[in-house]
Amino acid sequence: MSAVSDSGLPPVQRVVTGHDAGGRAVFKSEDATPTKMIPSGDAAFLTVWTTATVPADNNDETDGRERDAGLTLNQGSVIRIVDMLPGKESPMHRTNSIDYGIVLEGEIELELDDGAKRTIGQGGIIVQRGTMHLWRNTSDRVCRIAFVLIEAPAYLHNGVPLPEDKPH
Repeated sequence: MSAVSDSGLPPVQRVVTGHDAGGRAVFKSEDATPTKMIPSGDAAFLTVWTTATVPADNNDETDGRERDAGLTLNQGSVIRIVDMLPGKESPMHRTNSIDYGIVLEGEIELELDDGAKRTIGQGGIIVQRGTMHLWRNTSDRVCRIAFVLIEAPAYLHNGVPLPEDKPH
């Protein structure tokens, strides 16, 4: 087992399947990897897997964790674990993706650009559809969220695409 994540939570277990020469299902790899603190110091991230395309290509034998991906992956998808630290928040941002956020531990506040807020607790699921938003951990414990980000065209407002606004 790997060391504790920078957030203090346990490492993330990842099990990857594939096929053998006979076309039968096999376990290709298994690991437990800790999240790592991002430069802003408000959260620890771990990329679990990426795909270079949507739809995904199950014949691509690249370890999806090794593919270079930013916050999102142009023309692809990303699954990432985010450990948001207590009292911290992300910058306001928007990506050209549809994001599914599953709160695994703790709770998180989601704020939209008009100031509207919702708190999502453990087991809650967020469907983020290309809107301006920020994440805030108002609790006294780490919030672990699994995010699946899939590329999507920009939202059209009155026929004009809203631009991405990614944190640096």
